[in-house]
Amino acid sequence: MSQPSMLKAVLACRCPRCRQGEVFTHSFLNLRKFDSMYERCPVCGLYYEVEVGLFWGAMYISYGFSVGIVLAVGVLLYYLANDPPMWVYLTTVAAVIILSTTLLFRYARVLMLYFFSGIKYNPDYSKR
Repeated sequence: MSQPSMLKAVLACRCPRCRQGEVFTHSFLNLRKFDSMYERCPVCGLYYEVEVGLFWGAMYISYGFSVGIVLAVGVLLYYLANDPPMWVYLTTVAAVIILSTTLLFRYARVLMLYFFSGIKYNPDYSKR
């Protein structure tokens, strides 16, 4: 069995240690439970919140995503819509941010797990 790539595992919101177990219990389209996470990886048993308050740092990652979206939407509107009135910028940016909130939340948490939790990939755990 080949080793799952980190990019594919991050995009699929999989466990950072085994890269197979799901992190979230429901689809990002389920607006009532999009933020519901497994306490432990269903495959390798990793406790996801390896330290108290780990996911507070995910807010900064989410903020960075939001700033990137604001900048990208602003530049696109400026060049593609010929610098529309301010209300168009505000409405478009607000709509894009609101529509992407569930994904921003999830990917911020997954990136926090992968890059700031100290958890390393171990292929031995995916064989359990």
